This record gives sequence, structure tokens and C-alpha cells, in this order.
Amino acid sequence: MSQRTERQLHLGAILEGVGADHHSWLDPELPGDASIDIGWYIDNARLAEAAKFDFVFIVDSPYITPDTAPHFLNRLEPLTLLSAVAASTSRIGLIGTLTTSYWEPYNVARQFGSLDHISRGRAGWNVVTTGLEGAAQNYGRDAHFEHGVRYARAREFVEVVKGLWDSYEDDAFPRDRAAGLFLDKSKQHRLDHKGAHFSVAGPLALSRSRQGQPVIFQAGDSGEGRALGAAIAEGTFTAAQDFDTGRAYYADLKARAAAIGRNPDLIKVMPGLVPTIAETDEEAQAIAAAQQQSLSIDKLLTQVGRAFNYHDFSGYDLDAPFPDLTGVTLNSYKGHAEQIIRVAAAERLTLRQAAYRFGQWKSDFVGSPETIANEIERWFTGRAADGFILRVTRPKDFALFREKVVPILQARGLFRTDYAHDTLRGHLGLPVPEHRHAQAPIAIAAE
Repeated sequence: MSQRTERQLHLGAILEGVGADHHSWLDPELPGDASIDIGWYIDNARLAEAAKFDFVFIVDSPYITPDTAPHFLNRLEPLTLLSAVAASTSRIGLIGTLTTSYWEPYNVARQFGSLDHISRGRAGWNVVTTGLEGAAQNYGRDAHFEHGVRYARAREFVEVVKGLWDSYEDDAFPRDRAAGLFLDKSKQHRLDHKGAHFSVAGPLALSRSRQGQPVIFQAGDSGEGRALGAAIAEGTFTAAQDFDTGRAYYADLKARAAAIGRNPDLIKVMPGLVPTIAETDEEAQAIAAAQQQSLSIDKLLTQVGRAFNYHDFSGYDLDAPFPDLTGVTLNSYKGHAEQIIRVAAAERLTLRQAAYRFGQWKSDFVGSPETIANEIERWFTGRAADGFILRVTRPKDFALFREKVVPILQARGLFRTDYAHDTLRGHLGLPVPEHRHAQAPIAIAAE
């Protein structure tokens, strides 16, 4: 598989410290405090930058329990973290997660706009609505927003933020000392937004960055989540774990975007990637099998329960059919919860089988570097992905991918050998957004 293509593969790295599963932290090469060590993030961002990755990606959520995965229990806040990484890197994109359910648009516009300036045009915002219902009580609410309301809020929230990012036209600040003119007042614009969920006057006290606006990413697999992604996203993070699921998601999201008048090629679909790599396919399969056998069923049940707002499955018969969850809330990670219920019913899975199926990241990507590269190319050329977001925690696994798989992808002409741009939009081949108050020419970065 060595077909050269003008369409370019994109690679991101989720920096997950001690791991979003329950076993990565046991790796003796991984510092036990990686999730709160800014040095660990900087080092891994630099490694990703040296390998010419498009971006690093920081996930977040505002609620934990004692059973939450190790990385989530004790981790740095995304914007603070990425600001430090920005000062220690020069080209790689910096994407952070913030919820639209428990923040205010003005604050988010200011924070991500600041990161975009600090990084000189490398910032991206991963828009989430927060799946975990317990978050409500951390923000003065008795109950979480209903699923449909969350997505309606998110749509309006993003539009407000984008409007605030356009508070100044690009030439609003002449800084003419001779004339004593710092600001051209005609080029500062109030937003004066009054909507169903937010009222925001503006303007934002910050100009646009070199890339115009931060890149908008989004993650959500429910019908409402896909509709939001099609409407607002420039990149989506999907949890598709096999080729057919990935291709179906890809086609659905792009079709939704086209149906509302968007160019579907300007939304980059990027599934998560957790490869098992060894010198030979047989070695990799043996490693994967050993990892499977070492997993704790209790931890897997906890991970499945997270999709149902940490529903406790410990008292159920493991070898009985997956339980009837009628009456259990689906107001958390609705798309994922519905998928578990649907697949468990269709395939008549027991609870034990469902735990092994959905309580860990299952992967088609097991084998030698050549095999991994072949599978990446298959997904890419088969329109199941525009790229992948590699989950980074164990040092050896990240090194094998960078040093063994990436060179194969580069040799095939699928992935860059050097950066052609110095903004995140440039890396992703995305246009600079047109300023809503000006008729400025639009620069489009070629991939």
C-alpha cells in the first residue's frame, strides 16, 4: 500500500499523563505524577512536534468519583497547561477542552483568544457539553442540563464566542504616534447578542490572532452531537474503534455538513488511536492478548458505568444478559450509552462480554509498524478518517509510533516530512475565517 495522494493525513496527540484507563499508570517508565508535571507535557509536546504532528490535545471534564481513571483524578487545567506548552514549542497546534455547560462565552473567548496570541496562531478549542451529571453540583446547580438543552446552549455559545473574536477588525489599531491615534473606533464592534441562553454585549478586549480565530473541534456521537459537529466543527474527535463504524460516522457527518451548506472537506474527522506495536504481528498480538488477560473486570465495569453517569454494575450477574437499563439516565454520554445498549442487544452480550467490549479501547491497530501503517492508510484512503489522534501515555508506545510508523507514512507521501505552516489552521489546511465586519481577502492554507 504505497499510493501517493494529494490529500494529507493529519496526526494529533492526546497527552493523557498516567492514563485514561486503569492500567497504563503501572508502566515503570511512566512518572507517577505525569498528569500534574508540566515537564512531562512539554517533553511530549516537543516529541510530537519533532515528529511533525499537527497538534497536541488536552481532554477535560469537571467531575470525578473515587473510581475515576487515574489521569482524571489529578490533572492540570487545560488552558494553563497549554499556555506553558506554547512558550516551549514553536509550530505544533494546541487544542484544549472547555465545556459550554458550565462556563460563560465571554470568559472562553478571552481565554482561547489569549492562548491564540501567546502561541502566535496555534490554538484550538474542543467544544464539549459535559457528559457527567455530577458536574452540576460543582457549579451551583441541583441537576444537569437536559441533553437537548445542552446542545442548544452549545450551538449558541459557540456563535457568541466567534462573534466576540471578531470584536476588532484586523486594522483597528493604527498605533499612529504622530497623530496620537491608537484605535480606529469605527473598527471596534459590540456584539449585542441576546439569545435563548445568553446575553452578551461585548466587545471583547482582544484582537484577532494570526490565524483569525482558534480552530473549533468537537466530540459527540449522539444525533444531537453529530448535528452540532456538522454545524460548528472544523475537526471532530470520534471514538470509532473499527473501520466500518469509522466510515459510517465519516459519511454521516460529512453529509450533514453538506446538507446545511458547509464544505465537508473543511471538517477533519479524526478517530482516537491506541495501537499495539511490536517488531512482528505475532509479537504485537501476544502483547495485546496479555494486556487483555491482565485487565480487572471491576475496572472494566466502572468504565462501562461511566457512560451511564457512573452507574454501579458491580451487583449484577456477570454472565447474565446485559441488564435492562430502563429508568437509568441517558443524560450523560448519551451517544456512547445508546451504542452499548444497542450492540449488547443485537449481539446478545452478557454483562461480562459488554465490559470487555466497551470498558477498554478496542483497536484494529495491532501489529508491526508496517501493519499499523497499512491500517492507517486503509482508514484514510477508505474515507473512514482524515487523520488520527494518538493517545499518549506510555513512553515506549509513543516512541515506537514516532520512530517506526511515522517514517513509513512519510515515505508513502501520506504525511508531511516538515511543517509548511506555523499556525494550526495552516497545518489542517483550513481557511482563515472571514471577519464578519470587513471584506478582507481570505487566506486559505494549502495542505
